[in-house]
Amino acid sequence: MSKVRIGVIGAGSISEMHLKAYAGNPEVELAAICDLNGERAKTKAEAYGAGKVFTDYKQLLADPDIDAVSVCTWNNSHAAISIAALEAGKHVLCEKPLCKTVEEALQVEAAVARSGKTLQIGYVRRYGTNVRVLKKFIDAGELGEIYYAKATCLRRLGNPGGWFSDIERSGGGPLIDLGVHIIDLCWYLMGKPRVKSISGNAYRKLGNQSHIQHLDYYKAADYNEHNTVEDLANALIRFENGASLLVDVSFTLQTKKDEFAVKLYGDKGGVEVEPELTIVTERHDTILNITPQIDHLTFDFERGFQNEIDHFIACCQGREQTISPVQDGVEMMKMLCGIYESAQSGEEIRF
Repeated sequence: MSKVRIGVIGAGSISEMHLKAYAGNPEVELAAICDLNGERAKTKAEAYGAGKVFTDYKQLLADPDIDAVSVCTWNNSHAAISIAALEAGKHVLCEKPLCKTVEEALQVEAAVARSGKTLQIGYVRRYGTNVRVLKKFIDAGELGEIYYAKATCLRRLGNPGGWFSDIERSGGGPLIDLGVHIIDLCWYLMGKPRVKSISGNAYRKLGNQSHIQHLDYYKAADYNEHNTVEDLANALIRFENGASLLVDVSFTLQTKKDEFAVKLYGDKGGVEVEPELTIVTERHDTILNITPQIDHLTFDFERGFQNEIDHFIACCQGREQTISPVQDGVEMMKMLCGIYESAQSGEEIRF
């Protein structure tokens, strides 16, 4: 089968994970890189052997030699670029979140239907070894009915600044940046139930804490101290099947240390997905904590992105159907926007 010719739109930090994974797939030809910053695009193209460089994504999409694209740009451009790519006949891997609003998500969904092309959303944690192993246990009924999940991603100091903290470009703060991953992971493993109601809160109390010294943390390539996003968000999400999900996420919080945990509970067993995969079950009237013997009990970023890209290429070639389709992006935007709407109104949101 011929190689899939890829264009990467957006050459910021997350593009590095895409580029490494494309380079690791023998069925890929990296054809082009596009970025508003031409020098940055050129540097990445030289590093990964891409033959063409663009500063206008529309010119890249007009190139008939390109089969598919990764969209690695600011959140506020995800929908427009994805729709344009689909209309140009390209397959699309769009970084999370799919967009900023439910309305945009529905527009992308319609574009996918019109085009007949694959759009895969970058819910990369679905592709981790620990999740792939766990999914087999869940699909086999080992946990029974999953009725409750908890997801926490708390940074005490971790506002990336730059576009991440500019609500016009990002659409929000830790909820739409970090929360999207852990909410999606729980929702995916719970069987993707439909949302019934959401009660959420969002707080802006600390800002980006740029005055703090002696602690390093990730900063965006365009870092500055401008901040118009929340520090912390939390929510209780209820689903139509009676299950519920409790989530909290932060960029900055007066807490002793960072916290990261994803847990699900069923009537036959439970599981800690993160920070390390542990399955809890019963045998012979005894509770057991089971530790699978696998290479990565926690999410391994490089392996996860490689699995995600490999799956996308298989979908482009017609060998697979994506496990992260546009419909999941629509439902996710309902959840994220519902949390923000509930936080703003102080009321529960019902669907």
